[in-house]
Amino acid sequence: MRIFKFGGASIQTIERMKSTGAILKNDPREKMLLVISAMGKTTNALEKVAESFFSGNSKEALSLFNRVKQQHLDTLKYITVLNWQAAENRMKDFFTEVEWLLHDKPVKDYDFYYDQIVCCGELLSTWIMYQYCVEEKLNACWVDVRDIIRTDDNFREAAIDWAYTQQKVETEIKKLFHTYDIVITQGFIGATDENESTTLGREGSDFTAAIFANLLDASSLTIWKDVDAVMNADPRQFKDAIGIPSLSYSEVIEMAYYGAQVIHPKTIKPLQNKNIPLYVKSFLNPQLPGTLISSTLSKKLPPVIVKKENQVLMQFSSKDFSFVEGKPVQQLQEIFKTARLNPNLIQNSAISLLCCFDDRPEKIEQIALEAGIQFNVSLEKNLTLLTIRHYDDDIVKELTENKTIVLLQKTPVTLQALFR
Repeated sequence: MRIFKFGGASIQTIERMKSTGAILKNDPREKMLLVISAMGKTTNALEKVAESFFSGNSKEALSLFNRVKQQHLDTLKYITVLNWQAAENRMKDFFTEVEWLLHDKPVKDYDFYYDQIVCCGELLSTWIMYQYCVEEKLNACWVDVRDIIRTDDNFREAAIDWAYTQQKVETEIKKLFHTYDIVITQGFIGATDENESTTLGREGSDFTAAIFANLLDASSLTIWKDVDAVMNADPRQFKDAIGIPSLSYSEVIEMAYYGAQVIHPKTIKPLQNKNIPLYVKSFLNPQLPGTLISSTLSKKLPPVIVKKENQVLMQFSSKDFSFVEGKPVQQLQEIFKTARLNPNLIQNSAISLLCCFDDRPEKIEQIALEAGIQFNVSLEKNLTLLTIRHYDDDIVKELTENKTIVLLQKTPVTLQALFR
C-alpha cells in the first residue's frame, strides 16, 4: 500500500492531468491511495468568494463563485466522454453546498464560512481526476474524505480525532482495496461530528496524506511537486539552488519551522511515528530520484536558506521599567495566541521583548492594541528575515552584504538575521 499526494499544480491543466494519469499507469506495483489538492489557484479564488460573502457582498461572491464553477465544468467536459452527464450532475451537488450558503447572510465567524466555501476546491478537483481515471480505465473509486477524517470545530486549523478517524479507515477505506486498485480522496479538509466542513491549516493536504499513510501502515508516501527535489533554497529567489538527495525527519522539521516551503512539521510526525519513508518527487520529471526523507540522519548538507519578506519587528517595553519576564511574557504569548499569529523570531532584554512577525496587518493591529494596555509598543515594517542552517562565513557575508541588521541570533547550526 502506497500513498501518493498530488498538489494543485499537478492537475491545473488538462496536459498536467494527463501527465499525472501517466504516473499512475506506469507505476502499478501496489494498491494506492491518492490525496489531491484543489486545482491551480482555485483555493485563492474561493478565498475571495469567502471574503466577499463575509463582507456582505453576496452578489459579488456568487459572481466570483460562478467563475470557479465554469472553469471546473469546462475541464470536466473536456476530459469526460462516456460518463459526462452523470459526472456533471454529481459535481453540481458540490456547487449547491456553497451556493445555499452564499444566498444567506453571515451570522458566524469568518473562519467557519472560510472552511465551508474553500473545501469545495478539493471536492471538485478529485471528482474531475476520478472521472479522468474512469475514462482511462483505471480501477479507481472516489471517497469524500469528510466521511473519514473527523476533526474538532477549530475552523481553519482543525485538530484530528485520531480514534474516530482510525475506525473509519478500518471500516470504510480498507475494504475498498478488495475491489479497487486506486482510492482517490481530498487533502486539506475534514468534518466535525455535526458534518460541518473543516480545513487542516497550512500544507493540510500533505498532512492528510501522512494521516492515511500512518493509519494504513503504508510502505511509503510520495508527494509530487513541480520541483525536482527538496531544494536548499527557493529556486524563485535563488537561481543557484540545488536539490538535496536525502534528509532526516528532524532536519525537515527544522527547515519547515524556519519557514522553508518544504514539508509541514505536522506531516512528518505521523510518518516518523511508524518510520514510513517520504519521497518528494517531480511530476514534471518523474524519472528523477527526488528527495528521500527518513529516519537516517542527514550528512554534509549544503547551506539551507530561507528568506521571508514583509516582516514586522514589534518591540514591547514595560511601562514602569519592570523586568519583562515570567507573567508579562506569558500575557504577551496569550495575546499572540488569540490573534493566531506566531513570532518568527523572539529576543528579550531586561525590560523589553522583540518579536518578528509576518506582516498580517489586521493581526498586527490586534496585537498592538491589546498589548498597548500594558506595554509601550513600537514597530518597524518592510523588513526581511534571513535564516541559514549549516551556514558558513562566506554565505553569511554574501547574503547580508550592504544590509542593516536590526536583529541577529545564531547557534552553531542556525543563523537568523532580520534586516532592512
